Amino acid sequence: MLVHDFLINSANRFPNKDAIIHGAKRYTYAEVLAEANKLSCWLLERNLDKGFRAALLTDDPFEYITSYFAILLAGGIAVGLNTQTSERTLKRVLNDCTASVIFVHPKFKRYIDKTAPEIISLQAIVINNIDTDSMISFERSQILGEPGQLDNDRLLEVQKTDLAQIIYTSGTTGEPKGVMLTHGNLSANTESIIEYLHLTSDDRIMAVLPFFYSYGNSVLLTHIAAGGSLVVNQNFLYPNVILDEMAKEEVSGFSGVPSTFAILLNRSALKNYSFPALRYITQAGAAMSPSLAQRLQIVFPEVAIYIMYGQTEASARLSYLSPEDIQRKAGSIGKAIPGVTLKLLDKEGKHVSLGSTGEIVAQGANVMAGYWGKPEETAKVLKPEGLWTGDLARMDDDGYLYIVSRKSDMIKTGSHRIAPKEIEEIILEHEAVHEVAVVGNEDEILGEAIKAYVVLKADNKIKEREIVVHCRKNLPAYKVPHQVEFLPELPKTATGKIQKKKLIADGP
Repeated sequence: MLVHDFLINSANRFPNKDAIIHGAKRYTYAEVLAEANKLSCWLLERNLDKGFRAALLTDDPFEYITSYFAILLAGGIAVGLNTQTSERTLKRVLNDCTASVIFVHPKFKRYIDKTAPEIISLQAIVINNIDTDSMISFERSQILGEPGQLDNDRLLEVQKTDLAQIIYTSGTTGEPKGVMLTHGNLSANTESIIEYLHLTSDDRIMAVLPFFYSYGNSVLLTHIAAGGSLVVNQNFLYPNVILDEMAKEEVSGFSGVPSTFAILLNRSALKNYSFPALRYITQAGAAMSPSLAQRLQIVFPEVAIYIMYGQTEASARLSYLSPEDIQRKAGSIGKAIPGVTLKLLDKEGKHVSLGSTGEIVAQGANVMAGYWGKPEETAKVLKPEGLWTGDLARMDDDGYLYIVSRKSDMIKTGSHRIAPKEIEEIILEHEAVHEVAVVGNEDEILGEAIKAYVVLKADNKIKEREIVVHCRKNLPAYKVPHQVEFLPELPKTATGKIQKKKLIADGP
């Protein structure tokens, strides 16, 4: 199945059902498909080559979703852009993917005005309102005049092996790379997620994750494919507003990263709400500590909580821990999702023994085609054994996986190689701690010194020594942080991932 078939099929089955709920605005499946069709007709009229790249710089869900499917319907490749951008970053990404078209929300127009003349490949800008003559620009209202008729012959040219999307990685471990995902990659992962989450057309997801992010993209595609509804509010600065919407719209699902749930548990009025319609919660994007997962289960005792693991390079998802195993297999990322095989291999490509640490290597129809324009980078991770994820893990006797660390995160102090995740989980057990990040900073004697950056819960005041004493009680001496620094917030990407590179760059 092609990715745009998700929308076509659901619009045929549920034309009058709400596909998108965004504040006071509601859009049916028929309305979403109609607008996507009009935009795709306009794109086809531009006589762009099959596989043209069209970028999206908007946080309006109706604009994003209709433009996304329009690009696919016209045989193009969608490139979602991080809205927390800069002129320099935008220029780099647009030139890297050689975008022909960009759909822009008016609030981000200032970036385009300055960068567009330097994007040689750019042929057209689509925006709601225009008040400059910076480039060949089109008002969205001009494009959407007539219903239009899709060119069915053009649609038949698209195959499952064709690229549907390029998702740029967040760049927390280096320069962002464009992950190439085919229609087959995204369809396989979408169908697998629908299967294990038991999604149906009755489901309503509270969509707080941006759609340009791999996790947010999978939330979008799975619920459109299932014929469900997306209740969208991607502004998490006001968590109580999110909770209000969850209750009002009777959502059945909620997806977030660990920082999302830390905010809900520590900095919202969650205890004052009830959500009788809430059926499931999913967590991915980074490792969730067992203590945070346990607190989440206490607050939502009747809700199925799925701990998940994946990568952008795998169209989002690789494994999940079923809700019934959260306590029995605390700290685990579970087993491979349907259609995926996961192995733990050493650097020579040999299987490691049970309980030993190896790199997670994945095989499945969801694994990317490679990095855009980077064959050497692609060859480093796509090998005959599968996708080498860069994540180190161990497997227990029952086949459940436990992340130890990313290879790039390992701290080398003295003669020891230390995974910061274990130290972070211990520090998070302290009742005063909201969030923590542990890194290795350069040290003349040790090579790297362990440093913990800690964010305290509201109205909590403790000294660095209390964190150190807590660690000494629960960790071997060589794993106790040499330094502790309190911060008001940890640096994060737009998707909520902690940017450890920034903490290391700031020095001891």
